Amino acid sequence: MQFEVKALRSGEGVCVLSVSALNEGEAASVAKSQGYAVLSVKAAGVALSRLKSRKSFPLVLFSQELLSLLNAGLSLIEALEALTDKERNPESKKVFDAIISRLYEGQAFSASLQEFPAIFPPLYIATIRASEKTGGLSEALGRFVSYQLQLDFVKKKIVSASIYPVVLLAVGGLVMLFLLGYVVPKFALVYEGTKTTLPWMSQQLLNWGMLLQNHGELLLVGIVGAVSAAVYALSRPSVREALLLKLWHIPAVGERMHVYQLARFYRTLAMLLKGGIPVVTALDMVSGLLQPALRGQLKLASTSIREGRTISQAMEAYELTTPVALRMLRVGERTGDMGEMMERIAAFYDEEMARWVEWFTKMFEPLLMALIGAVIGGIVILMYMPIFDLAGSVQ
Repeated sequence: MQFEVKALRSGEGVCVLSVSALNEGEAASVAKSQGYAVLSVKAAGVALSRLKSRKSFPLVLFSQELLSLLNAGLSLIEALEALTDKERNPESKKVFDAIISRLYEGQAFSASLQEFPAIFPPLYIATIRASEKTGGLSEALGRFVSYQLQLDFVKKKIVSASIYPVVLLAVGGLVMLFLLGYVVPKFALVYEGTKTTLPWMSQQLLNWGMLLQNHGELLLVGIVGAVSAAVYALSRPSVREALLLKLWHIPAVGERMHVYQLARFYRTLAMLLKGGIPVVTALDMVSGLLQPALRGQLKLASTSIREGRTISQAMEAYELTTPVALRMLRVGERTGDMGEMMERIAAFYDEEMARWVEWFTKMFEPLLMALIGAVIGGIVILMYMPIFDLAGSVQ
């Protein structure tokens, strides 16, 4: 295993050595034997793990390519060396080289991946580790690829359904901002000297215009400060959790969020169970996927299963299932194939979620268009109402 040793030697100053050793103590001993005063020792993998984040590293593509090479008859090291040869990203290449060197040192594949926690998530490592006991690495990679592609498909479906409403809101917001920030102040200056009695709503709108005209810079600073504070608040995990908790209390939205979380929960659990991981261990591993309120319920359900209750009974007792999913869990307990049944439950939840998203977007989009049109039209009518009154009086 490679270690980075920061050391000091007379005449050289502080330098960083790359040392091959079994542990940090041996790496420090090697450096001391060469006349260095050791300042610090750390595994090279720690530095490499910062090269890539989990979001930027093509984990699914890596798994797909590795699966294809293994199915073609290559050994694990040969497959990884082939991926290294074709890799053009120097940072990813360093990660592959480090994994290969650890495999040559005799480490297991899962242990090699575990040294890069910023790249390989715990679920991925656990799946690989379970496959090493059975010799089914290809099957484990296939399960993970299928699992991740299905999750990505659901996310893309939700994102694609939200694109049009977001664009509509952005365009409508910009039009309203232009009207309220530029056009209304101009009209306010025109009407200021007319001494005309204006309708109450028009008067309030023009008062806003005069406020912008006289104190526009101060208002702009205030708006920028408010937006900055909101962005900062949303970047705090505690604030996001509090907002999510509020959303969970909205009946229709909270129910859909619950279904979405259960779909991801059961799909991940199915992948781990199919990989040979015990159900209690798998439940502990997937708890991080759930909303904080549900994590406590899952912990109680896991304790209940340890005490001898069936999975269906524990899930029902702590509200981690639905009536349909409960029946499917009971069938899985009778057949002994809980992994397959949980995957079917996840598929059922995904289809239900997709139907709700489609229905919601079909209903929400025209309502949003009508609302934005009404607001913009109302602003225009309020601006021109004094002109209509003036034209009527002239006639």
